[in-house]
Amino acid sequence: MKSVFHAPSIQMYGIFRLYRLSEMKQWICKLIGLFFSYLSWAFGVSLVNSRSWRVWEFDSQTVPFVFIGFWEAFYYKRVNISGSVTEVPMSSTINASWVISTEIEYGRDLIVLPIFMKTTVLIFSTVAVLVSWIKAPYPEFIQMCYKISVFFLFTSCGCTFTVVIWNFIVDFYGQSTLDFPLTFPVDKEILIRKHFSYVFPAGISTATLSLVSATMFLCELCLAERRNRVKPLPVDDHSKEKV
Repeated sequence: MKSVFHAPSIQMYGIFRLYRLSEMKQWICKLIGLFFSYLSWAFGVSLVNSRSWRVWEFDSQTVPFVFIGFWEAFYYKRVNISGSVTEVPMSSTINASWVISTEIEYGRDLIVLPIFMKTTVLIFSTVAVLVSWIKAPYPEFIQMCYKISVFFLFTSCGCTFTVVIWNFIVDFYGQSTLDFPLTFPVDKEILIRKHFSYVFPAGISTATLSLVSATMFLCELCLAERRNRVKPLPVDDHSKEKV
């Protein structure tokens, strides 16, 4: 009795291993893409609510610093209470009484739009991962979910990059037309310094996370197409033959 390997069995074993490796790579891309999508969405929400898009220092003993966001300004007002100086937190809504600059006017839309797009991405990408997990036979539906996610992620990445870089350049290297209302405790003319805040690196990180997430989903689509070309057959790894 003598046992030998058939060449077709070895070939099919290699195809099976390639199929399993492709499947594992797909899951890595799916999970990384989904995780970065959630992370990018969370960062985006924090950017929308941030009041540190501009940090201005003034030559004032009453209000030395003003933190300006897209919808609200925040500052500490020094008040003398019984001989003791106390800093009282104050806020002011940026409304029609302000002179709203172009980068803030359009920046509001550009920073909010990615939140809605990434919310759609989270829904479609999560559904796609769940459908893949239960091995439901809907490959076209899964690919459609990822294609929609990739489109919205690339678009949101562009919006975030644009608004962050635009506001940064105008604030530090340009001349912003943003100005306070007459009732504001300080005047723009006594502005002495502009400070770098966490918003710029956080915004770049948010856009990068969206870009990486879109790339992962795009890789998953490519791997899925490649994997669909290779279909393993249910055969034994080794076959025996009597000689």
